[in-house]
Amino acid sequence: MNWDVVTRNLPYLLQGTVMTVAVSLAGILVGQILGALICVGRISGGRTGETLGAVYVSFFRGVPLLIQLLLIYYMLPLIGIDVPPLVAAIGALGLASSAYVSEIYRGSLLAIPHGHGEAALALGFSEGAIWRRILLPQAFRLSVPALVNELILLLKASSLISVVGVAELTRVSQSVASSTYRPLEAYMAAGLIYLIINGALALLGVLVERRLARS
Repeated sequence: MNWDVVTRNLPYLLQGTVMTVAVSLAGILVGQILGALICVGRISGGRTGETLGAVYVSFFRGVPLLIQLLLIYYMLPLIGIDVPPLVAAIGALGLASSAYVSEIYRGSLLAIPHGHGEAALALGFSEGAIWRRILLPQAFRLSVPALVNELILLLKASSLISVVGVAELTRVSQSVASSTYRPLEAYMAAGLIYLIINGALALLGVLVERRLARS
């Protein structure tokens, strides 16, 4: 084992780490917004909203993320939409994540007693205000553990975006391995960095969950 390889290339690995975290956070942000909208549409959009939402969730949960990424990257230019690799990566991660996030929120909303919404309606709250101020905040609190787990899974899945040329951690470790002919050290370093990031996210999730439980 020659760890000097890791030491010399650590700045490049850290640059890849920053890209991995940035793309993952952007993807989960897109997923949160779309997932919340899909969840609301499935619950309050009638039969049409439920059907469209179910089809969306089934597609993005049933098709591998790598295939979704390649479809976005190669299909959209065929219809005249030029998609940079970074945009394709964030879009694919966000769309895939939104399907899971919507189900997380839907399960959390179904766990909220119906009386909460009915009481707010009786007090004169509009439907939008009920969703914004009562239902979604409670759903978020209930879904924190599952959302943290989804973020961890998304961060690990972000390694797939290397196939479209985004210089994230996996792509950088591949470059280090090919240039130094030391693949074991390069990939062990990448794995350790992933482990540290995901451990920190898991710890953060526990702290947030405890804080919300006390509030």
